Amino acid sequence: MADNLPSEFDVIVIGTGLPESIIAAACSRSGQRVLHVDSRSYYGGNWASFSFSGLMSWLKEYQENSDIVNESPAWQEQILENEEAIALSRKDKTIQHVEVFCYASQDLHDDVEEVGALQKNHASGHGHASVTSANSTEAAASACLPTEDESLSTVSCEIPPGQTPSSDPEHALEVNDVDETADKESHCDYKTCVSSTSELATSENVPTAEDIAEQPKKNRITYSQIIKEGRKFNIDLVSKVLYSRGLLIDLLIKSNVSRYAEFKNITRILAFREGRVEQVPCSRADVFNSKQLTMVEKRMLMKFLTFCMEFEEHLDEYKAYEKITFSEYLKTQKLTPNLQYFVLHSIAMTSETASSTIDGLKATKNFLHCLGRYGNTPFLFPLYGQGELPQCFCRMCAVFGGIYCLRHSVQCLVVDKESGKCKAIIDQFGQRIMSKHFLVEDSYFSENTCSHVQYRLISRAVLITDRSVLQTDSDQQISILTVPAEEPGTSAVRVIELCSSTMTCMKGTYLVHLTCTSSKTAREDLEPVVQKLFTPYTEMEIENEEVQKPRLLWALYFNMRDSSDVSRNSYNDLPSNVYVCSGPDCGLGNDNAVKQAETLFQQICPNEEFCPPPPNPEDIILDGDSLQPGASDSSAVPEANSETPKETTNLGNPEEPSE
Repeated sequence: MADNLPSEFDVIVIGTGLPESIIAAACSRSGQRVLHVDSRSYYGGNWASFSFSGLMSWLKEYQENSDIVNESPAWQEQILENEEAIALSRKDKTIQHVEVFCYASQDLHDDVEEVGALQKNHASGHGHASVTSANSTEAAASACLPTEDESLSTVSCEIPPGQTPSSDPEHALEVNDVDETADKESHCDYKTCVSSTSELATSENVPTAEDIAEQPKKNRITYSQIIKEGRKFNIDLVSKVLYSRGLLIDLLIKSNVSRYAEFKNITRILAFREGRVEQVPCSRADVFNSKQLTMVEKRMLMKFLTFCMEFEEHLDEYKAYEKITFSEYLKTQKLTPNLQYFVLHSIAMTSETASSTIDGLKATKNFLHCLGRYGNTPFLFPLYGQGELPQCFCRMCAVFGGIYCLRHSVQCLVVDKESGKCKAIIDQFGQRIMSKHFLVEDSYFSENTCSHVQYRLISRAVLITDRSVLQTDSDQQISILTVPAEEPGTSAVRVIELCSSTMTCMKGTYLVHLTCTSSKTAREDLEPVVQKLFTPYTEMEIENEEVQKPRLLWALYFNMRDSSDVSRNSYNDLPSNVYVCSGPDCGLGNDNAVKQAETLFQQICPNEEFCPPPPNPEDIILDGDSLQPGASDSSAVPEANSETPKETTNLGNPEEPSE
């Protein structure tokens, strides 16, 4: 059991975010004894994904978390004279300024429940989330997590801990709900599976007759429908995609962790210009098939993109412009304003005022380099959401003997005064567990440890809408859109729109993520963009079929801490064998997490390869019962280790070559 763990490990990892999970997998793969704990009831930390009711429970937990009163810790009695303690925080302060709005019809009844949800235990205290209704006259009303007395409607949307679609590794591989299985089968032609041979099989997103039949013109979606279909949603706390030639894809393929996940192509890149959303031609075929560009513009664009692919070989052509911004540099090239806009905001995706010429050329080259590997855009998205990725690496760690404990808090780190190194942790049961190395996610440190740390914030919005921002013949489009900053000092807003075939939302809806670097609260930063792209879903609008914008059904705004650029020296008095992992950054890809994980792994295991390919099962020779203790220990914690890789492979592309 978790209250009777082994007393010594090589590496203890606190937090199950993506960087921590990668490091845990790498350490376990290299033969280290790994204990991986998280005080939360789900994997991923701020990288997690939730079903709709799971998200409501998460919001409720944050509301309750803010009311925690620090009690006199009992662990202090265990600290010896030659030791000192670094207390860890009981409060998670990484999420701020949470505001929830519901625009869909409030036709709720007390007995409305999520389809497929199990019997709830109301004693757990995580079952009720407050949602503010916003109609045409109240759309501006704020809902900053009101108490149940203040809320207009209180919805029972409880789920058992760890049973959201991305809350435990088992669900990352098996879909237990019958309806979800049917959905998955109906979309099996859309899947993109990363294979260990570094090739992906993809197919076009063509809507089925069933999809079209289920979406009549007047499809009035109500809040109770969203609650009932809550398990169809997988809502990411952090919105990212994978570059097809990025570090994370390379790591997934190299380590064979890709067998635990499935991916889809981002189908199109969009731009928002002059109040209109339009598609950006990316590939050579897109450029020449585009009706937006004249023949002269097509030649201009192809010539410039060809130069960007090999710009480093033509130093004389850009050296004179190195000190100006990429935006200014584009004006010196033979590009129309239309093309300059596309390149700056939708291909390079760089800042108009802050990115240098070199930064812009590198970003453009990276975009073009990733084109064509798996599709017509450079990006992939994991089915069931970004929260699947930490779980994939947790599964790898467990396969190689790592032990997992969720809902398992660590009270303090124990430091030896003489050596100045951390020697142990004391957990919630008062057990002292020794280790050589300790990795701690930033949010677990107390205010005393972080008193000199300056954090940035990320502004996030999650929307549920009834149709795409740019409608086409296919309703299964996955899109990335950049809305440039309008005011000085603000950031461009990145919009990622997901359709139901990504397994992140119910049929007939889209899940839209907005992200930018914070300058104010999330709602103040992002609401102007939401108003440009969407219109609130009201009775009046339902009757008006001339409405051009998609209708907004539900919205969540929050700010998330960005600790990605914090120097280790900013933390107070950390021992040399305590390593800090940051939370999610504001970037589009995951390269920062992979770089961080590899750097820390090399400090822990300087002579070991980082996540090498797994051995061929036929070459493994079991030496007596040497593997049994690790297997039995870990089976008491996560269920991930109880499943075989063969079961996960069945979810991949059936034509995937096997090694």
